[in-house]
Amino acid sequence: MSDNLGSPARPLRAAIIGAGPSGFYAAAAMLKEPNHKVTVDMFDRLIAQDGLVRYGVAPDHQNIKAVAKTYDRTAADPGFRYFGHVNFGTDITHDDLKRHYDVIFYAVGAQSDRKLGIPGEDVPNSLSATEFVAWYNGHPDFQHLDPDLSVESAIVVGVGNVAMDVARILAKSVDELKGTDITGYALAALSKSNVKDIYIVARRGPAQVKFTNAEVREMGHLEIADPIVLDSELRMDRASSAAIEGDTSMQKNLDYLRAYAEIGSRGKPRRVHFRFLLSPVEIIVENGKMVAVKMEKNELRPITGGDIKAVGTGQFETIPAGMILRSVGYKGTALPGVPYDSRSGVIPNEVGRIMDPATDKAVRGEYVVGWAKRGPTGVIGTNKPDSIESVNSMFEDLEQGKVAAAQDPNPDAIVALLKDRGVRFVTADEWRKLDAVEVQMGVATGKPRVKIVEPAEMLKLLD
Repeated sequence: MSDNLGSPARPLRAAIIGAGPSGFYAAAAMLKEPNHKVTVDMFDRLIAQDGLVRYGVAPDHQNIKAVAKTYDRTAADPGFRYFGHVNFGTDITHDDLKRHYDVIFYAVGAQSDRKLGIPGEDVPNSLSATEFVAWYNGHPDFQHLDPDLSVESAIVVGVGNVAMDVARILAKSVDELKGTDITGYALAALSKSNVKDIYIVARRGPAQVKFTNAEVREMGHLEIADPIVLDSELRMDRASSAAIEGDTSMQKNLDYLRAYAEIGSRGKPRRVHFRFLLSPVEIIVENGKMVAVKMEKNELRPITGGDIKAVGTGQFETIPAGMILRSVGYKGTALPGVPYDSRSGVIPNEVGRIMDPATDKAVRGEYVVGWAKRGPTGVIGTNKPDSIESVNSMFEDLEQGKVAAAQDPNPDAIVALLKDRGVRFVTADEWRKLDAVEVQMGVATGKPRVKIVEPAEMLKLLD
């Protein structure tokens, strides 16, 4: 082991960039390791901790947000420090981290979304589902998004859980949302919403959806919206039937969809339409506003490798709509000084070890976890084994002498550096105070919390 690194006399110094689930699972795995002493410093450009749990999970899914309690336990570990409100690349650089830490972990997620690449896509009210989710969840970068909800119909492209979340939020009544931690400005906007028809559009069939049983089941229990499914679009081709044979989860999804098709509309004022085998090919614009989306009808064909591909038929359908939310995939963005694969949208790695594409060798002491490592797959819990795998790779490297000691591992050096640069960082204790304020404001209004959205307001409360 290099320079007795990881011993009580010289703890291993680890930096984690990103304070979301994968970052916290990596921190916990390092701090709990019985054979090595590690101290962890976590950096995030936002003040609040918890990343996707705070800014990505739907406000009406509080049971999923409860996982944040495990991150709080990690943050309370004496070997852990938090530096919120610190921007990687400007406030602190890759060179700074290399100088002050023995190992670096990137837990930065997949921050950008994939576009549809169709004419009219840049029209107002053509948004990514990510932006819309960030808006109603109080992400400071998206608080001023201001979607136009005066339109009568909206199209959600994609059939993952995020697509279901945004469709459900559009379909719910104010009464269903007011007891959640949705932001006040989003609730006010949704209370005036004129959206009556929400279309969830899939390019493939009902046997290829990505949403979970819980997500589709919820659609049958909405106060003011009916789920609408066309029986003709549930007919299964031979390849799809074969592909899901024995898949109980997919069979259950189909059971819910068939039940919705059978029940039909019960006359509620809003409708959530599930549409299959359609691909948007053009957003139709009149007088600068979106009025409809032209869809090409698809058919399914099996391809080599067992997958099933949607192929356009040359037949079209137009769905009137004044809003489109795309949820067709996410990708990472390049970080300064860190390898990046623009094709796959991830940091190139082998079992979490970051690989230099120029040399095809591992970058010494640098690792990746979460969506930045594997792409945008899985649920929040999927990040735990993923992060443990990367941490195990790091410990293997440490034991084989492949981790180099930092030039200046003094824990006080990084604090001095940030202060010299005039960076007002937020500590774990300070975040706990803000968290307590939000929860207290929630108690007063019958909500789990009232989010403080504006960073300046958060800092003012602390200062």
